[in-house]
Amino acid sequence: MSRVRNWGTAAERYVRQALWSAGFRYRLNVRKLPGAPDLVLRRYQTAVLVQGCFWHGHDCRKGQRRPATNMEFWNRKLDGNLARDAANLAKLHELGWTVFIVWECRLREDTAVLLNHLQSHRNVSI
Repeated sequence: MSRVRNWGTAAERYVRQALWSAGFRYRLNVRKLPGAPDLVLRRYQTAVLVQGCFWHGHDCRKGQRRPATNMEFWNRKLDGNLARDAANLAKLHELGWTVFIVWECRLREDTAVLLNHLQSHRNVSI
């Protein structure tokens, strides 16, 4: 597990490149916000979480599969991830942030939805 990256993944780099190409500027892993979201667009009060399906329990095939060996450890680990994600999401919403979750299995679709949202709010004065 020491080789599992928690930032700079291929999925995160894809979202970052798409946002940068569209002219959006962001900050990475802002520690002052709950959960240190992967990307933060302060101008749009938007936090982006790029999540792997396995690690964050997505409802796709990859996210619902759990290892058959050492089940106690993995259930505790993955259930803890889900609880932490829910708490961080609730805290971000309480602080007034719009949160987008980009799932690994829906990378292109979720990124397109994010870009559409940001572009529709680009001309709104904040």
